[in-house]
Amino acid sequence: MSVVAEVRDLRVEIGGRTVVDGVCVRARAGRVTALVGPSGSGKTTTGLALLGEYPAGARVGGHVLTAGSAVGYVPQHPAAVLNPARRAGALLRDVAALGGGSRREVRARVEEALLLARIPDPGAVLRRFPHQLSGGQQQRVVLAQALLRGARVIVADEPTTGQDAVTKRGIVTELAAVAARGVAVVLLSHDLDVVRELADEVVVLGGGRVVDRGPAAEVLGSRLRVPPPAVRAARTRGPVRLEARELTAAHRTGRGAAPALHGIGLEVAAGECLALIGRSGSGKTTLGRCLAGLHTGHDGRILWRGAPLPRSVRSRSRTELAAVQYVFQDPKAAFDEYRPVRDQVARTAVRLRGAAPGPAREEALRMLAELGLTEEQAARRPGGLSGGELQRAALARTLLARPDVLVCDEITSGLDPVTRGVVLDVLAARRDRGELGLLLITHDLAAAAALADRIAVLDGGRVVEEGPAHRLLDAPRHAFTRALTGR
Repeated sequence: MSVVAEVRDLRVEIGGRTVVDGVCVRARAGRVTALVGPSGSGKTTTGLALLGEYPAGARVGGHVLTAGSAVGYVPQHPAAVLNPARRAGALLRDVAALGGGSRREVRARVEEALLLARIPDPGAVLRRFPHQLSGGQQQRVVLAQALLRGARVIVADEPTTGQDAVTKRGIVTELAAVAARGVAVVLLSHDLDVVRELADEVVVLGGGRVVDRGPAAEVLGSRLRVPPPAVRAARTRGPVRLEARELTAAHRTGRGAAPALHGIGLEVAAGECLALIGRSGSGKTTLGRCLAGLHTGHDGRILWRGAPLPRSVRSRSRTELAAVQYVFQDPKAAFDEYRPVRDQVARTAVRLRGAAPGPAREEALRMLAELGLTEEQAARRPGGLSGGELQRAALARTLLARPDVLVCDEITSGLDPVTRGVVLDVLAARRDRGELGLLLITHDLAAAAALADRIAVLDGGRVVEEGPAHRLLDAPRHAFTRALTGR
């Protein structure tokens, strides 16, 4: 197969720190090349080099050759490349129109891209703005954009992050079909099962260097498989901390309001983890945002310790804000890019708990260290951290509020297995001490098995099944749950 893009001896330095050192990668037509390695190993920096993009202030050495090939990019956090003021349909039509042709031809190309990207209910998706889409829906809209551009190389950065099992299988099928059409795919991923299924060649990065490469079966093998954790047994519940009663919600569109949630009822108790699973677009993130006061287009009641919570985060007191914290799926969007991460984490303790700046900073450093981030990393601005590192910083920031309930939106999906284990251990320790109730919004069934006491399954904005984690994962009763769990 011909080489359509190549990175030769790439070296990238930022502020005297080497993030990529002598990396070589070839993208071949019709082949999938996977870059794997822990968070911060240089995967995204190498992938972005194929687009000619580097971190601000970077010193770059080596060569990047694309032979005139167009390179498409599907980022780990797709909201960053979607215009927030344009509906998804308008965004895709703008891209399709670059290819010329009549309105009918443009519309046909958009419809084909939507089909290839496996976007369910495309009519509803096209009418929404990016912030009204789930992370999985945003990702598939960006994939559709890349397909519409006719790229000969697609760099896919964690494309299955935040995807349910059904949609993940569709993404795997689509990327395989893209490669079958002669497009070179460069896959950046922590999902080793997806890498095994898709990749022709695997390049393993560690500390910015290539530490191994070769066919997937040889490089990965069974030694890198992480056995699923045992499902936790049910425990006695503590007092209820957060409750939703008859919660309904909608998204505003150009044609009025599109229903998103229908009569949801759920409870999260002290020292309990409730996992919320379901297909992308089923309403999980909307539900979490309603509970945190980030989505005001809802009816019903949200109670904290039995008392009604104001609908909007802007109307909640400092105590109420601290009580229900939210960890975003896209942590980059939640940080100020110009201030050190350490200071932004510490600010939570100052603003919500009234802590003095000095002790707050020390507490922030201890929390970041507990999550595996060094003091040097904490001193960087957000752009100096990888997606996985920034996700841990986002978690540290919310924990400094000492919340009653923490809403975690896909916080493990972009992490390597070791880092994922650290995050789950930190959350489990606080839950087991009764300090924290958790609402875990996830497609990571292994994480749900490890952490959750109960699981609720959403489909079409409705809870279709709920029960103890061990029962629901081992013997699901609803057909949709069986599809999600592969039972």
